Amino acid sequence: MTSEQQMQFRRTKIIATLGPSTDSEEMICKMIEAGMNVARINFSHGPAEKQIARAEMVRKCAISLKKYVGILADLQGPKIRIGKFKSGKIQLNSHDSFILDAELDSAEGDEKQVSISYKQLPRDVKSGNLLFLGDGDISLRVEKVVGSKIHTIVEMAGELTDNKGINLQGGGLSAPALTQKDHLDIKTAGDMQADFLAMSFVRTGVDIQVGRELFKAAGGSGKMIAKIERKEAIENITDIIQASDAVMLARGDLGIEIGDHELPGVQKRIIKQARVNNRVAIVATQMMQSMVESPIPTRAEVLDVANAVIDGTDAVMLSAETAIGKHPDKVILAMKRICLGAEQHRLSEKTSQHFGIEGTFERVDEAIAMASMFVANRFNIVAIIALTESGDTAKWLSRVLGDIPIYAVSRHISTHRRVTLFGGVYPVNLDIHSFEERNADQDVVDELVRRGIIRSNDRIIITKGGQTGVSGGTNVMKVIQV
Repeated sequence: MTSEQQMQFRRTKIIATLGPSTDSEEMICKMIEAGMNVARINFSHGPAEKQIARAEMVRKCAISLKKYVGILADLQGPKIRIGKFKSGKIQLNSHDSFILDAELDSAEGDEKQVSISYKQLPRDVKSGNLLFLGDGDISLRVEKVVGSKIHTIVEMAGELTDNKGINLQGGGLSAPALTQKDHLDIKTAGDMQADFLAMSFVRTGVDIQVGRELFKAAGGSGKMIAKIERKEAIENITDIIQASDAVMLARGDLGIEIGDHELPGVQKRIIKQARVNNRVAIVATQMMQSMVESPIPTRAEVLDVANAVIDGTDAVMLSAETAIGKHPDKVILAMKRICLGAEQHRLSEKTSQHFGIEGTFERVDEAIAMASMFVANRFNIVAIIALTESGDTAKWLSRVLGDIPIYAVSRHISTHRRVTLFGGVYPVNLDIHSFEERNADQDVVDELVRRGIIRSNDRIIITKGGQTGVSGGTNVMKVIQV
């Protein structure tokens, strides 16, 4: 691949959160053109009708632009929050006494006390525990627990406003991963045919299995994403990765629970472990936070995004930057620019360096994918064409880091949207069943040349199944000179 082709090909996918700042077809189209691969629907904010309308808007714009954009439905989970203050906000000073009361009316907070949404919190904490409010801006040391009241002393002072989140340093909260609201939102995700369902605050692989069953019962066929934001999730990470299709490092709550000094090592370890287990990795939270207001990122944010790319993440995610930011499309353009730059500086890893390559394969399509990448990195291959029903072969191919584009050729729109999250994979809508079987390979190549995806004299690899139309049946690798 030439340096010019490399600069045009972006391996790392961009997830952008929808919100008030994106609620127009004009802005959604700008975001897609800027480089948004997956749109995140955040069920923490807005009614079901609004979320469905946003998903429909994304798909309408994607069709008009002849692109594919995945829809990621993100469940709120058991977010533990304080209630409201009579005055809307208060000022807490160091060494003040402050009470969190599970039985106080939700709107009766003042300078002395405030209600809490999670009524079991008094049972989960004990004297000496440290609680963080908001994004960790305020900390309270638990002095004692008396009935429904948690008596605390303010250690880190600041202004406290309504409905701020609560985190327990070190983890240990007993709240289940799925709330009653989540059950309703899963049905909404099924109705909108979300391509991905993200579960918040998971603790074990069982949480993901339960969510997957509920999603399927609601008519959903999308993939499951485990959000890693609890200390218990780190302790059970192998189990969670195995149960999931993808893992998302939600660094906000996670940083509070395990300590921000632990985040860099945890991020690198989980990305690597996800790749070893053929799962997708996503890095999220405050990646370009200053761009909620600013038209350009800070140098620290540039380095944060670039570091995640160099670590090998499949995708990076924007939250408030696009949902409530002043210029969502410009944030995506900036993130795309950083991803491309980081990918140029990352050393391409050869197949022999693939994590876990020394192990054995459990599936034929996985073996074909790894063999293809081994050849591709040693034989001047320009592109890999995966003729796929489900997109699985394209995912296996994407587990090996490199600069060779992988094109997932499929007739299924659900597959096109699913591969939008796989690093280095791009969907191509083509029904190979319309070609005569004996000339199918040549017809596919001719069509891809016509579309400008490959060019004459390119050397490519095609992976396909011996029986067309069979999901998971990839068992053939061919090297072709165009």
